[in-house]
Amino acid sequence: MRPTPNGDHHRRHGLSAGPPLAHYPRSSSSSASFKGCCCCLFLLSSFLLLLVLAVFLIIFLAVKPEKPQFDLQQVGVQYMGIYPSNPSSLDGTGTAVSPSPTTASLSLTIHLLFTAVNPNKVGIKYGESRFTVMYRGIPLGKASVPGFYQEAHSTRNVEVTIAVDRANLMQADASDLIRDASLSDRVQLRILGDVGAKIRVLDFDSPGVQVSVDCAIVVSPRKQSITDKQCGFDGLSV
Repeated sequence: MRPTPNGDHHRRHGLSAGPPLAHYPRSSSSSASFKGCCCCLFLLSSFLLLLVLAVFLIIFLAVKPEKPQFDLQQVGVQYMGIYPSNPSSLDGTGTAVSPSPTTASLSLTIHLLFTAVNPNKVGIKYGESRFTVMYRGIPLGKASVPGFYQEAHSTRNVEVTIAVDRANLMQADASDLIRDASLSDRVQLRILGDVGAKIRVLDFDSPGVQVSVDCAIVVSPRKQSITDKQCGFDGLSV
């Protein structure tokens, strides 16, 4: 039995059904490319950072930085006044004539002259320095020195004035102060200070170097002068 013309025509001109074309999304390939770029940038940045640190470390070791020298050259008392709560505690010669006062106040102006010596081949950047004057562990007054930059192989004077305006002392400390001033004419004070510095190499600052100042001075209230002083400096090497 022959196929009909219509059926033969449909077989000749009909489109055979085939499998659908596959369309793969491009997001996966784009994401992989982006991650690869990020990884390359991270590796490049890490390499450059390590290179800069290596160069800085080589230069830093070649310079061989030393801690700065911070020495006290002069110390002077511009004024010292002791004011007991009972004025009759001291007579005209400075001798105690009555029982110990309940309180006393101390006014004091001390001028300090330090020398900062930079023995390095590079400059030193100093931060703000703070100094405190104490009597028997009691803070009486403070002073600060603004930061500054010091050139290589140079010496610089640093002046500090500590002013104490009627610092109050309670009974036990007031009695000690009156006794020290009236009987022995010597009032021992302690000056503490912290000086922060950084070695500067190629506009990069090294880790901080802390220099601690600890000075013990003896003041004569009658002579208004320093009769003895001892200073110690404790620096941390870089």
